[in-house]
Amino acid sequence: MSAAPAYSEDKGGSAGPGEPEYGHDPASGGIFSSDYKRHDDLKEMLDTNKDSLKLEAMKRIVAMIARGKNASDLFPAVVKNVACKNIEDPNQLIRASALRVLSSIRVPIIVPIMMLAIKEAASDMSPYVRKTAAHAIPKLYSLDSDQKDQLIEVIEKLLADKTTLVAGSVVMAFEEVCPERIDLIHKNYRKLCNLLIDVEEWGQVVIISMLTRYARTQFLSPTQNESLLEENPEKAFYGSEEDETKGPGSEEATAAALPARKPYVMDPDHRLLLRNTKPLLQSRSAAVVMAVAQLYFHLAPKAEVGVIAKALVRLLRSHSEVQYVVLQNVATMSIKRRGMFEPYLKSFYIRSTDPTQIKILKLEVLTNLANETNIPTVLREFQTYIRSMDKDFVAATIQAIGRCATNIGRVRDTCLNGLVQLLSNRDELVVAESVVVIKKLLQMQPAQHGEIIKHLAKLTDNIQVPMARASILWLIGEYCEHVPKIAPDVLRKMAKSFTAEEDIVKLQVINLAAKLYLTNSKQTKLLTQYVLSLAKYDQNYDIRDRARFTRQLIVPSEQGGALSRHAKKLFLAPKPAPVLESSFKDRDHFQLGSLSHLLNAKATGYQELPDWPEEAPDPSVRNVEVPEWTKCSNREKRKEKEKPFYSDSEGESGPTESADSDPESESESDSNSSSESGSGESSSESDNEDQDEDEEKERGSESEQSEEEGEKRKMKKKKVPEGQGEGSSSDEGSDSSSSSSDSEMTSESEEEQVEPASWRRKTPPSSKSAPATKEISLLDLEDFTPPSVQPVSPSMVVSTSLAADLEGLTLTDSSLVPSLLSPMSGVGRQELLHRVAGEGLAVDYAFSRQPFSGDPHMVSVHVYFSNSSDTPIKGLHIGTPKLPAGISIQEFPEIESLAPGESATAVMGINFCDSTQAANFQLCTQTRQFYVSIQPPVGELMAPVFMSENEFKKEQGKLTGMNEITEKLTLPDTCRSDHIVVQKVTTTANLGRVPCGTSDEYRFAGRTLTSGSLVLLTLDARPAGAAQLTINSEKMVIGTMLVKDVIQALTQ
Repeated sequence: MSAAPAYSEDKGGSAGPGEPEYGHDPASGGIFSSDYKRHDDLKEMLDTNKDSLKLEAMKRIVAMIARGKNASDLFPAVVKNVACKNIEDPNQLIRASALRVLSSIRVPIIVPIMMLAIKEAASDMSPYVRKTAAHAIPKLYSLDSDQKDQLIEVIEKLLADKTTLVAGSVVMAFEEVCPERIDLIHKNYRKLCNLLIDVEEWGQVVIISMLTRYARTQFLSPTQNESLLEENPEKAFYGSEEDETKGPGSEEATAAALPARKPYVMDPDHRLLLRNTKPLLQSRSAAVVMAVAQLYFHLAPKAEVGVIAKALVRLLRSHSEVQYVVLQNVATMSIKRRGMFEPYLKSFYIRSTDPTQIKILKLEVLTNLANETNIPTVLREFQTYIRSMDKDFVAATIQAIGRCATNIGRVRDTCLNGLVQLLSNRDELVVAESVVVIKKLLQMQPAQHGEIIKHLAKLTDNIQVPMARASILWLIGEYCEHVPKIAPDVLRKMAKSFTAEEDIVKLQVINLAAKLYLTNSKQTKLLTQYVLSLAKYDQNYDIRDRARFTRQLIVPSEQGGALSRHAKKLFLAPKPAPVLESSFKDRDHFQLGSLSHLLNAKATGYQELPDWPEEAPDPSVRNVEVPEWTKCSNREKRKEKEKPFYSDSEGESGPTESADSDPESESESDSNSSSESGSGESSSESDNEDQDEDEEKERGSESEQSEEEGEKRKMKKKKVPEGQGEGSSSDEGSDSSSSSSDSEMTSESEEEQVEPASWRRKTPPSSKSAPATKEISLLDLEDFTPPSVQPVSPSMVVSTSLAADLEGLTLTDSSLVPSLLSPMSGVGRQELLHRVAGEGLAVDYAFSRQPFSGDPHMVSVHVYFSNSSDTPIKGLHIGTPKLPAGISIQEFPEIESLAPGESATAVMGINFCDSTQAANFQLCTQTRQFYVSIQPPVGELMAPVFMSENEFKKEQGKLTGMNEITEKLTLPDTCRSDHIVVQKVTTTANLGRVPCGTSDEYRFAGRTLTSGSLVLLTLDARPAGAAQLTINSEKMVIGTMLVKDVIQALTQ
């Protein structure tokens, strides 16, 4: 019996038997309708299984919107129906598009719907839909970071996917959501390495970046013993052929000279990563080539890093934007790996058509590569560049000549004479830059270059560039004994023009006057007093202070200060010559190819490259059998000589290849072995497999062992169609192309090779191979549970139909204003009621750090219920609380029933009135009452405030005196990086970071939730770990408690 006619004729008509009755149309705007039950009938209609009722409800909602009525509280119900219909569409493109649209709706109220849709899509038959699910994970995480635990479960499931289409997307989701969960990568490491060659280019970049960080935490440094072999650190890293062709005697002598140390043996998984990424140096994508280059630079032994040079030089033929990024990285590499790029020196010569920034970067590389052998060629190039019309480029070339002169002693005089000749150049900027560089070079051998100093002194009448004038004055003052007649005259000229000079020149005039007063007071006493008198009334306070300080220091007074007796030692002390270094010298602490390296500043989201471990972690987490790797190394070397990177290995026999062979050869051996052997053979070989394995272990025969392992691979490949897991069976029915299905089979065979135990655990035992399967599962049962993975409760398991999950979904109303989230999550879950005390009801709570929708002055608390009893728990609600004055609670909606094994989450608000007093209340069911209490840490009583540096200083100036608390502390070695300090402070207190101009100062700001009082935190980190913590707030009690909590967090 349809109810549709009743709605069209009479909106108040009764429905048929077995159907709910609906009230009058809320769109008609009844005067006496209550707000809290508004639109309930429409929600019930949208939640029914009848399309006619849903259609009628949609029509009425459209009519309401057309009349300007507010229908925002119906938004989740409408989205649920639309998303549910499309996400279950038979067409994979529509399913993926529906999920993409749903995940792009940035409204927190539909987060549960989005989560269910992602879980459903993660199990979809189509790889394209699973890829879209992986893309939706970071979107949901950015919308609601509290969903992290559930999203990690989905990521773990997708990481086990065997298709190349999904690999890059899920690794990107892993990097965005949980990059610290390295344990999720262990069992998928080899699979990712083997799939890498077939993943799309964007995915290759993401996977390579992730594997670089993974390798730095799991393998030993390949260069740990090489430092002992280097007699001269400035020598080229890659020796000549003569060094390689030395006899065995020299090697023995070197080995004898080395102290006893355990020889380095590269982990087979480390070698697998290097070998599988090497072909990607030929990729058409510059990003992929750059990613492989940084991987080799950070992970490969020094003798193998050279392979990336040719690929990077090839990229220099690309667009100027690509050249700029590549040259930035080459400039950093060439400082530590000079020999790698020396054969390609001419590739860095500068063309007249290059943009200025490309010219300067090439100049940087040429300077880094300059040595005693090629310096004549490099200087000839520089001589040509000086005649360029690009003045910035010319200035950079002059600086490069100075660096070459500093680093290579035998050309120092040649460079100095060339720079002196430039002093007669017509261009004032060229002359000024030459003066600055000559000044630095003269500091190395001042006694031999008195004539040059005289020549520079004559230029003070012509050169107007402030830095050049200041450099000349410093030189004359520092080496005034070499020009005793000219120096007083220069001071006389500068005293005339003192008031018109720039500040930097005035400071050097004061220095020159002081030094001449100390060495030649007869001629310069009056001049010095005149200059100091002019400086005393200068507009710049630095110059005024310098004049007063200098007068007291050099002019003896009646009291005779202690310092004035040592004035000569202070002003004329010998000074070390400056070291001209590359501006790229300190950039290698950033990961190459990253935005932070390009900007030479830590960008948002940048993850530090971990240090190599002192001892290698346990390699068994990746299920690697070391003998399999070592047996076939010679055969693989032969194979690499015989074929190029992308050749088919049709002539190779499957059983003789190791587990780290190429994916293409694996797939072919898979097909060959499956076609040659039947099902009857399968069981007999399976029975003999374990016997052969035991015999081979006793004998230790290498050749027979490799054959036996080849038979093992045959057997596993034949077992795949009989008992494949859930992921692979769904792949068979997908609409993906033949290429993706081929890669699936390849990756399946690869994964089963390297993870025999886990494969057998996932395969249901068949009647033919039951004994072997049973034995293996018993042996490997202890190893099955992955580390630090929480058990999944039954309520989290994804059902077969999304519609069934969505129908029982209840959503709490919340305002749609954008929420201001803290940069870091606070304290994790805390126990509110233990399951024993709660008779099967376990309750946890957590401070979500999100604005509470009911009242912005309340702290939002997420309460997690779990029923571990055998009976349903009904009527979960909060009883009438007895609270201290000022504290109030906004209860969560009553949970009608919680089935056994089911979990539920509710949100409640508590106004703690800016105090850490506990909120005591009763948690009630239909049969029991439990007394519980929630006490907040002081850091959860505030919300972050984002302000500029000037606003912070202005507000801090208002909160001084009694409103300011200062404590000194010492930061441990583990807590001195920016990332760790910010993480610990924001985890302790819900504060927002304020930008700061200095690198050793951290500022944070927030407001208390109830009163809105400002809380300003300043951490001034000083050398050697000393630090000072300052908190400014009107709430002195909160400030005192916060100081203790932050110090405790930073010093742990």
